[in-house]
Amino acid sequence: MGRFLEFFRPISRFIPEVKQPERKVSFNTRIMWTALALIVYLIMAETNLYGISKQVESESLATMRVIFASTHGTLLELGIGPIVTAGLIIQLLAGSEIIQFDNSNPEDRALFTTASKVFSFIMIIVQASLYIVSGAFGPVDFGVSLLLFGQLLAAGFVIMMLDELVQKGWGIGSGISLFIVAGITKGIWWNSLSLFTVGDGKRLGAIPAFFEAIVKQEPIWSWFHRAGGFPDMIGLITTVAVFAFVVYIEGMRIELPISHSMFRGYRGKMPIKLLYVSNIPVILAYALFANFQMAGQLIWSKWNAGNSNTLLNLIATYNQTSRGTYPTGGLVYYISSPGSLDAVMQAPVRSLIYLCIVVAVCIVFSMTWLEIGGLGAANMADQLLGSGMQVPGFRRSRRPIENLLNRYIPTITIISGFIVGLLAAFSEFFGVFGSGMGALLCVSILYQYYQTIVQEQVEDLYPFLRGAFR
Repeated sequence: MGRFLEFFRPISRFIPEVKQPERKVSFNTRIMWTALALIVYLIMAETNLYGISKQVESESLATMRVIFASTHGTLLELGIGPIVTAGLIIQLLAGSEIIQFDNSNPEDRALFTTASKVFSFIMIIVQASLYIVSGAFGPVDFGVSLLLFGQLLAAGFVIMMLDELVQKGWGIGSGISLFIVAGITKGIWWNSLSLFTVGDGKRLGAIPAFFEAIVKQEPIWSWFHRAGGFPDMIGLITTVAVFAFVVYIEGMRIELPISHSMFRGYRGKMPIKLLYVSNIPVILAYALFANFQMAGQLIWSKWNAGNSNTLLNLIATYNQTSRGTYPTGGLVYYISSPGSLDAVMQAPVRSLIYLCIVVAVCIVFSMTWLEIGGLGAANMADQLLGSGMQVPGFRRSRRPIENLLNRYIPTITIISGFIVGLLAAFSEFFGVFGSGMGALLCVSILYQYYQTIVQEQVEDLYPFLRGAFR
């Protein structure tokens, strides 16, 4: 498999790409291109797919929409799902050394980028086909299916190019991160302030509905809670609390003293964050759940629509209503969020099982990503020594530093997976706008953007510091 990337060499010249800027782009210009990419994304998120009527979607896929920054029934039906899935697959292959390449070699990096694009194209085709075949758009004839497939393929290509535009240096940060934050914040504002009237006779937004309940002199509990899963003040208050909690734990860390082996006067600290593996475990967990849900719905719609096959019932059973298709049994039922506080109260056993599954899978993915992502004690010890640093009081060799790091990293990794899993599951129970996982993603991405923007401004003011930052 060492020559895996060589398979992509003949087609690399035919793969479209965004050229890197020949000189450093000014900060204001990068802001402009980033804003342009964001505007195109938001326009696509409001443009309905031609050939279908927009239908109400099952809440079981709502969390997947947060991860993939997608909007049901629009050009962003797939969102960044194909790009993220393809990126995770190829990164896992590279991290486990199934794909071998030299990151310092420009030719290998170019082939790796080509391979990522090819995988993304393949995932766009696969996911678009799955959506159409599984009946996500309702019953459509062959001609409409081809039309939908073409629209999804073109939209996926545009999103891929926008992401590359931002990443190649024309914009700031990552296009994928930008679209995720845009999708989450749009959902939060919509659920908080929307003035559209919904099924309970009130405005959709939690804040307008709150004042409507007061004016109508409804019971005090109705001011804060709404039946039917509509956004309410409990969800808004919990959203603010979750964001505050995530901001707080993002700053929690263990700091190990370090010094430079060459410059004796230099002292510093090596931070080990409480959320050591960040939001990767919860992304992987919910991506896994989403794929199971899509596969379960496809199997059910094609071979078990009457819930009469005992073997297939172990995978999933569904109930189709005017508001969408909802899981009622099988594995898919227990890996799908109950969706609201009322549903949690009606099915406490299911909610508890779902909570345990989410936490357990997040812990497993945390430990897995620790090694695959190069975040283990051995890798961190090598990086520390390679940068010329050492831990005072320890010999400057790998073994003692690795043993020191092993006192903290594995335990913190398990705690990190537990916290993010618990936060993500509980947030869904209380109707947090954008979900708890969305809060994790939003806070971490915005913090990264803050660091990047500060660094860009410092580099523009003091060009001689660019080498130090790099």
